Formats: sequence, C-alpha cells, structure tokens
Amino acid sequence: MIVGVPREIKNNEFRVGLTPSAAAELVGRGHKVLVEDGAGVGSGLQNNEYNSAGAQISNAEEIFAQSDLIVKEKEPQSIERKRLRPGQVLFTYLHLAPDEDQTRELLDSGATCIAYETVTSPSGGLPLLTPMSEVAGRLAPQVGARSLEKSQGGRGVLLGGVPGVRAADVVILGGGVSGTHAATIALGMGANVTVVDRSIDVLRRIESQFRGEVRTIFSTRDAVSSLVKEADMVIGTVLIPGATAPKLITRGMLRLMRPGAVIVDVAIDQGGCCETSRPTTHEDPTYVVDGIVHYCVANMPGAVSRTSTFALSNATFPFTLELADKGWKKALSENKHLRDGLNIHAGKLTCKPVAEAQGIKFSTAESCLEAA
Repeated sequence: MIVGVPREIKNNEFRVGLTPSAAAELVGRGHKVLVEDGAGVGSGLQNNEYNSAGAQISNAEEIFAQSDLIVKEKEPQSIERKRLRPGQVLFTYLHLAPDEDQTRELLDSGATCIAYETVTSPSGGLPLLTPMSEVAGRLAPQVGARSLEKSQGGRGVLLGGVPGVRAADVVILGGGVSGTHAATIALGMGANVTVVDRSIDVLRRIESQFRGEVRTIFSTRDAVSSLVKEADMVIGTVLIPGATAPKLITRGMLRLMRPGAVIVDVAIDQGGCCETSRPTTHEDPTYVVDGIVHYCVANMPGAVSRTSTFALSNATFPFTLELADKGWKKALSENKHLRDGLNIHAGKLTCKPVAEAQGIKFSTAESCLEAA
C-alpha cells in the first residue's frame, strides 16, 4: 500500500501525521511511504530522517494523486478535500458535526474517511482523542493565565495569587480527560479549582484523585450560571463523542461575569460549549464579547507540536498499520473499534451524531462494508 503524509496547512499547525520511526515500520512491512517536503519540520523532524527511514520525499499533488491511505493530524482543508478521490482512505481528525462544508465536500469526494475522534477502545474510551485531550487540558490553564493578564485584555489577575492576595477562581466544565488534566495544571499553578460534571462517578473520581483539593459540583444550568459569575477563568471541556458540544454558557451568563474574565473553550473543535464561541487561530487566538476574553483556538495542541506529534503517533500508529496491512475493508470488518471511526464512505455519512446535527441521511458502517 502507498501511505501518504502531507504537510499540514491549517493556520499555525506544525504537527505531522507520521514520525520517522512509524514510517520505518511501514516500509519494513513492504509499504511505500510518501512524505511531503518539510512536513515534519514544525515538529523538529527533518526530511533526512524520513529518508533514512525509507520514506520518499514528495509534494502534495503527488501524495494525494498516488496514495491509497492519507494520514494527517488535522481535518483536511478545502484544497485538500478537492484532491481526495473515490477509493482513497483518509485517516485523521475530522470533527464534522459543526462543519457542514467539510462534510459536504468529503461526501462529494467519494473517499473513505475515518476520524480519530470516534475510534473507540474495548473499555469504551476514545484512545485517539485522549492524547490530544491531555495536551489541550494541560495547555488550557497556561493560555488562560496569559489571557488573564491586563495587557491581553484580561482582569489583571495572577492565577496563583501571592501571599495575602487571593488566587484566581478557575471553573472547569467537564471532568473527563481534558478537564482532569486542566485541573491538575490549574491546581499546580495555585488556583482555586472547581470541576463541574453531570456524572456522580466522575465527581467521585475527581474528589478522590485530588484528595479534596478540587471542589466538585453537579452540573445544572443554575449551578453553571452561579459559578461562572464568580469565576476569573472558565475552561470548557465538555464532549459528546462525534456530536456538537452542548452550549453550557449562554450569552446571558456572559453579562453576569466579571469584566476581563477568560473563557478557554477546549470544546471548540466540536462547536464550543459557549454560545459566543467561534474558532480562532494561534495567530489571533482571542476576542472579546461583553467584556469577556474568549480563547477558542481550534488546534490548541499544535502549539506544542513536537510533544503532540509523538503523543498522537503513539496512539494512532497501531491503527494505521492495521489499515495498511489489511486494507480498510478487512481492517474495519475485523476491528469494531476502528469501524466506529468510519464517518464517511463513498458519499454516505456513517456517523450518527453528525447526521443528527446536520440533518443528513445516516447509513451504518456495517451496510457500507456489505456494499463494498
């Protein structure tokens, strides 16, 4: 099989879909690997490292034209979607629910599109979303602390305070992977941390993990409204796999918040959990609505590209290898958890939450496999 690794072209996206060691493993199994010139530079990986691994350096046009399997980090941009073709397999993050243009163009391409974020594990987790959730969660208090500085439009509050001056109040919406890691860093920076979730089991885990140092609150609309009103920073990490994120913070709640408070919307890839959230870039990461600073960068882990590339490659590569060795039909037929990642095949939408969000007809992955 020919495996192609194009250079990421999303704004300030420096990650790469395969590391040289992963490329070497594929080549060692008889596959051909094409890597776009300079694709790994942003992660500190040079062309000669890929050459030494047996990969060939190419350009984007040749990669999309020749490859059977395209492996990326981020969702394909419009120019990339137009290069996809029927029979080709795309393996990357998609986050389709809030992005109708991408859904439509991927359906039109006729390609088979497998999304990292909906691949499952035997335990019911999301193994390919987890590493980037960990990174984004750990980054959130860091970027939020910077945004709280007065020069950045924030309240002028130091996250950890100083002796005699109260530390910042940080509210984290969602106690999953991102939320837990955000709590770890925020607590380590000295903030007063509250985690909000609708699962009592999650709240018990947070209580136990942090030995009572993190306050836990059951999520209701009234609870969220009361908490964000007093918060210096709100970190939104809520997730419904494959679906649009629920809007937990309304425009009305914003008007009750302290001027200069910060919202870090980690859920922005799935549409964001605040009604006033919209995707931003590392180049221009924040904007202000009703006096509240919004940080809504849609590819947060790209800021720490080397760490993120290796963390994600460690998780995705076993699945990449399975797709390359077996072909997509056999791989998905034999592996239910990889099959859960199928979002689009030959013009059919196979992810139910996306179909519900966009009002598009849904086909099961199993029916697509039978037809293929």
